[in-house]
Amino acid sequence: MFKQGINGIMESMLIDNVVITIKAGDGGGGAVSFRTREGNPKGGPDGGNGGNGGDVYLQGVNDLTALSPFQYKKIWKADDGVSGKRNNLFGKNAESLIIKLPIGTIVSDSEGKVLLEVVDSSAHLIAEGGKGGRGNNEFKSATNQTPRFAEKGGLGEEKILYLNLKLIAQVGITGLPNVGKSTLLSLITSAKPKIGNYSFTTLEPNVGMIEGIMIADIPGLIEGASAGKGLGITFLKHIEKTELLVHCIDASAKDPLADYNTIRQEFGKYNKELLDKEEIILLTKKDQVDDTDLMSLIKEFTKKTKHVFAITAYDDQSIADFRQELLKIVKH
Repeated sequence: MFKQGINGIMESMLIDNVVITIKAGDGGGGAVSFRTREGNPKGGPDGGNGGNGGDVYLQGVNDLTALSPFQYKKIWKADDGVSGKRNNLFGKNAESLIIKLPIGTIVSDSEGKVLLEVVDSSAHLIAEGGKGGRGNNEFKSATNQTPRFAEKGGLGEEKILYLNLKLIAQVGITGLPNVGKSTLLSLITSAKPKIGNYSFTTLEPNVGMIEGIMIADIPGLIEGASAGKGLGITFLKHIEKTELLVHCIDASAKDPLADYNTIRQEFGKYNKELLDKEEIILLTKKDQVDDTDLMSLIKEFTKKTKHVFAITAYDDQSIADFRQELLKIVKH
């Protein structure tokens, strides 16, 4: 039998890299006992064996937020086996603990050796429970009819696991700080990210869903991010794990093209493969520029990618239209 350890929990904040300790259950100890029936006060040994400790399994689930519980609880332990009892009663074996991880998680040990890559919903044994100890009835022999000792249960395996999610979302929303990324996520999904009119409002990726497609709002990048400046490399790693990028550019900025190039330069310095990801350019705050300037911007950015859109948070239709176009691109 299995006892469920973790269920995937849909939260607005996404965790993609954690360290936990797992411990399989210890085996129950064997019992030391002798029969004491009426008329036979010195009966033979009848101490039962202890039960086996619970194993620990890792199982993949189709939920990219399933690492979230690990930020609060770092130690996960299976139950110990039950000790043996008199009358040759064996202790109960403990149930196994199944820890659920998002499909796409790489599991490594403390030395960086990859133990497992979670690619489907199969359950994989990661730590074996200790064997139950033998009771004194197991040790009787022709030369020792009354053994007064039993075996202790074996110790369950204990391991430190490094869990790293390769893909955090199909779509990543990126751009400079304060260009409307979190606002966009809140408008096209049911996510409720923290939104403020200042840099670095978002400190961790926030996630939302559209028709089963996960979208992550990646914290804002700045010039020098590839060298660790600002929120730095941590969030470039998040971007690396997405399939499609929605690059938000503030249409009302002093130089939107320069802002775009700043982010692209940081991509290239960190990992040139980021420059090859499919990209949507989304001009935000279009209500703050006149139509002529907006059309000029769209024309310039169309030279960068064929997917260029413009929205404002104050125009529901522009949001709805972009949402539908995004779905078409992702599902194409």
